[in-house]
Parts: sequence; C-alpha cells; structure tokens
Amino acid sequence: MKMIDLEPGDRRLTDDLLPVLRELRPHLTEDLFAEIYGEGHGQGLRFTAAYGDDGVCVGAAGWRIVVNTSAVRKLYVDDLVTAATARSTGVGHALLTFLESHARAAGCTSLNLDSGTHRTDAHRFYFRERMAVTAFNFDKRLD
Repeated sequence: MKMIDLEPGDRRLTDDLLPVLRELRPHLTEDLFAEIYGEGHGQGLRFTAAYGDDGVCVGAAGWRIVVNTSAVRKLYVDDLVTAATARSTGVGHALLTFLESHARAAGCTSLNLDSGTHRTDAHRFYFRERMAVTAFNFDKRLD
C-alpha cells in the first residue's frame, strides 16, 4: 500500500480521493471540496490518499496538526475512510499508522479524532487500534 499526501490543485484529490471521501461525506461536491481545502489548507488541513498495489485509491484521511492548551500539540483526524470495496483489508490500520508517524515527527502528544455516535463499526475498529474514549464532543447546530 502506498500513502501519498496530496496538495491543493493535485488532480488526484478529485479524481481519486474525493470518490472515497464521499462514502463518508456524501454532501461533498467537487466545488465544495475544493473550496474547503482551499481555505482549510491555510489552517493546516491536509489529505492523504491510500493506494492499493493496483494503483486504485482505497482510503482517504483528512487531518491537521492542532496546537491548543489541552493537548499542547496533537494530530487531529477530520476524516478517515476506507473504500467499501477494501474494508477489512488493513487500509484503515495503514492510514492510522501513517498518520501516527506524521504525529510523532511533528512532536504531537496524541492522535485524536471524533466519531459519530451511530458509527459502531468504526468504534470497534478504533478500540482494536488501541484508541480510547477520552471526552464527549458537544455540538450546537447554528441553522
């Protein structure tokens, strides 16, 4: 498996990564994704694509390094998705391992993510990856 960090403007973002990311975030259009990455990149947002041996994108991760008073420095995972056709083949584990190496290189104290309460299959995966539930995330919709 090959991991590639993709920069804004790279056609692989929309050709390869976005179709996989849309399995988790179906509301994303090509234009909205470009807008989000265009603004988010300046805030530290990055995307990593996982490619199988056949050259097909089978996983995607959106992430950023966050500096704050609670964790000091952490790698926060915005998005972590394995293509439905590649689930249970080690893609998620490979992506987390890759992101952990980024986190360690950046001097992070943790790798952190939020997961919707309904995503029980994902939660089982995170527990297998030795991640722990350490906080509640509260949200107030501003419609």
